[in-house]
Amino acid sequence: MLSRRRMLAAGAGIAAAATLAACSDGKSSGGKASWAGGDPSGDPSTPGGGGGGGAPAQVTITPAADTKDVSPSSQVTVAIANGTLTTVTVAANGKNLDGKLADDKKTWTSSGTLAYGATYTVTVAGADGSGKDVSQSSSFATLKPAAVASVTFQANQMAALKNGGTYGVGQPVIVYFNKAVKNQDAAEQAMKVTTSPQVEGKWHWVSSQSAHWRPEKYWAKGTTVKINVNVLGVDLGNGVYGGGNASASFSIGPARIAIADSNTKQMECYIDGQMVKKIPVSMGKGGETKGSKGETIDFFTRSGVHVLMTKEPVVTMSSASYGITDKNNPNYYEEKIKLACRISTSGEYVHLADWNIPQQGKANTSHGCINVAPANAQWFYDTFDTGDVVEVRNTPKNLPLTDGLGDWNVPWAQW
Repeated sequence: MLSRRRMLAAGAGIAAAATLAACSDGKSSGGKASWAGGDPSGDPSTPGGGGGGGAPAQVTITPAADTKDVSPSSQVTVAIANGTLTTVTVAANGKNLDGKLADDKKTWTSSGTLAYGATYTVTVAGADGSGKDVSQSSSFATLKPAAVASVTFQANQMAALKNGGTYGVGQPVIVYFNKAVKNQDAAEQAMKVTTSPQVEGKWHWVSSQSAHWRPEKYWAKGTTVKINVNVLGVDLGNGVYGGGNASASFSIGPARIAIADSNTKQMECYIDGQMVKKIPVSMGKGGETKGSKGETIDFFTRSGVHVLMTKEPVVTMSSASYGITDKNNPNYYEEKIKLACRISTSGEYVHLADWNIPQQGKANTSHGCINVAPANAQWFYDTFDTGDVVEVRNTPKNLPLTDGLGDWNVPWAQW
């Protein structure tokens, strides 16, 4: 007949777990089962055998001892059978991982996030059914990536998304990674957009670091949008892993859409489908010149859907920003411009231009911006906001995808 001790040893190999009987000396058994108390044979029929006649306590730690390359998204758990837990600590580099002991003291579950490239020691203390001390320790190591990519949410290239903010019907969802993402499929699987009411949408990578999501048509007024990015531990390619999870939400305000037509020199402004104002404008005069580095510069306002990016009460505009630095050049300028609503990163604005009132509604004479009179500029500045749409029509140059938010100019089939 096998002795109690031999039977325990034969049953001690449990995958992905560290198992321990009640130990009289309180020291770790190195993941092997041991027995203490009563008859050395461990026969439960012997008085005191088996820790007071009950089954031995068993502690299971996950991840298992000496596991390597554990994902930081993994959860650390400790469970005890035939006993109760007293304390559990999971620590690396002098910092304890947050976690909680269940009310029945049978399990402990981590709530904190593991760090990359760290070795964690799990230390467990408890008691078996007869009150004898149980202790166990083990360690595991998390994976060490070549680089870690953090995530931010953007309203556009020049402004962060305000969590809980309200945006116009042209506002795309923008997730920006601070490192290039090669495995974009894996990233997309970890990014989820939830809307109410529900609407179909798609991701499109504007660059290796920026993913945009939008529906086929402009958002409906009142839509709520939630973004959850769970890339912690996700392999993004080339040794880059997601550095953490993030979430944000925003809502869609009234449908404010302005349509500026180069042929009519008018900008019709609509709110929720009703035209509320028609504004005389002067747009880009056209023509070309050479910049200081020999580059070709033109003065057309770009056709296509623009999305309002920022609003500034005063902004300094200079031709030097796009290559004209010679003050003797007739196209050189440097001016402080009021009530400037930016609609592209290349420098197109809807702004106050009191010097150009005689041409508004009659001729296109600007360097590419949409010039409006003071009262109209104030109304537009006060009424339109980030994410609202400014659509330009009937000019020979089109707005590229990456010049501000040219998202809506990409056909849905190609998005």
